[in-house]
Amino acid sequence: MEHQYEPRNSTEAALRDYKMGLGMFTQRMPDLAEHYNAFTEACFKEGALSQRDKQLIALGISLYSQDEYCIIYHLKGCLDHGATEEQILEAVGVTAAFGGGAAMSQAVTLVQEALQELNQMTQ
Repeated sequence: MEHQYEPRNSTEAALRDYKMGLGMFTQRMPDLAEHYNAFTEACFKEGALSQRDKQLIALGISLYSQDEYCIIYHLKGCLDHGATEEQILEAVGVTAAFGGGAAMSQAVTLVQEALQELNQMTQ
């Protein structure tokens, strides 16, 4: 019998769902997925901008475009690359300046909830 992994919270569930969906897409469209993954890996490599800064930019774009999976994924990327909560919230503020109420609503709900849940997962 296959053991089904149970996520501890909604953020972990969203990350699991994204990874499962990406895995299924990769099985069905391996060539496209391989090229897309190579491109994004190249974009997020350390360069003139740090990986942390690139994740902060990606978080801002995710908020602006209202993409909940990318918000969570890149929020985790920010934390994984050493961004502090203050840096994350400052990036969120810059995004809200351009994205208005829609970006701010994601910031005060999803970002704060996911920050709390991701921090709990690392303890």
